[in-house]
Amino acid sequence: MDLDGKAVLVTGGTGSFGRKFVSTLLARHKPRKVAVFSRDELKQSEMMETPEYAPRRGVQYFIGDVREPDRLRTAFRGIDVIVHAAALKQVPACEYNPFEAIKTNVLGAQNIITAAIEAGVARVVALSTDKAAGPVNLYGATKLCSDKLFIAGNNMAGVAETRFSVVRYGNVVGSRGSVIPYFQRQAREQGRLTVTDSRMTRFSITLGEGVDFVLACLGRMTGGELFVPKIPSYRILDVAGAVAPGMPIEEIGIRPGEKLHESMITPDDARDALEFTDHYLVQPTFGWWNREKCPGGRPCPEGFAYTSDKNGRWLTVDELRALIERECPEKM
Repeated sequence: MDLDGKAVLVTGGTGSFGRKFVSTLLARHKPRKVAVFSRDELKQSEMMETPEYAPRRGVQYFIGDVREPDRLRTAFRGIDVIVHAAALKQVPACEYNPFEAIKTNVLGAQNIITAAIEAGVARVVALSTDKAAGPVNLYGATKLCSDKLFIAGNNMAGVAETRFSVVRYGNVVGSRGSVIPYFQRQAREQGRLTVTDSRMTRFSITLGEGVDFVLACLGRMTGGELFVPKIPSYRILDVAGAVAPGMPIEEIGIRPGEKLHESMITPDDARDALEFTDHYLVQPTFGWWNREKCPGGRPCPEGFAYTSDKNGRWLTVDELRALIERECPEKM
């Protein structure tokens, strides 16, 4: 999608993804406006003091919460494209504060859908997570609900021009609260690492790869798709070996709401999924969906599932170490 001359808004714009998305957007395109929507005034102040995010570059800042429909209506005026990245995403915090997660991740999603349709926004892409596929924790359940809301948002839009799609991907290397900075902090402060279960595997994607995929999906979406990138997996013990070779490891047991392996496409999803060279596309099951919209896709075989433990691409310890040095250099 050509974003030159467009007004683009990012919810959760001061987070890891939001900052990377904005900098990439400004480097590759000439948007008319970039709006950062978030609820943390300190992060906004720090962001706007950084030259690449300065207001003089056309970046505007809105303090607000996706829980507040009126604020969203104000922020969405004149916006062409929305990338929805705001969420409560820490699994333990969502387990302990369940309704707070629902208010942000579920009710907030519905608020965005309604406000976007009212404002005549052309395209909305919502970010999802592998934890939304066959969820076992509240975070995953709220994100699955959010995914369903955004896909069904195309029903709500009707003849209006607003179209909604979802992008689902795995763990982002080096993002706040993720395993790599956690291991790095443990190595520095404790001289040992703790893992919940040594058999654990996860999908892996970098911030840059995530942003590139979202930008690509903005260009290919027609409304109703759930896009899943083909990305590698890693073993948790290989990450530990890449961060701190030879350091003692203690296995402490799996946490509430945690899986051994993550999934991005379940066998039930796969019945409506198409495989492309670098991604999968899960088609909606609504009657308005035209299955001729996605030429070149190959139907996934019966019983297919895209899971982190049965992936065809694995990161080695050396690849992980190089990835960490590139993505988290200040923490090595």
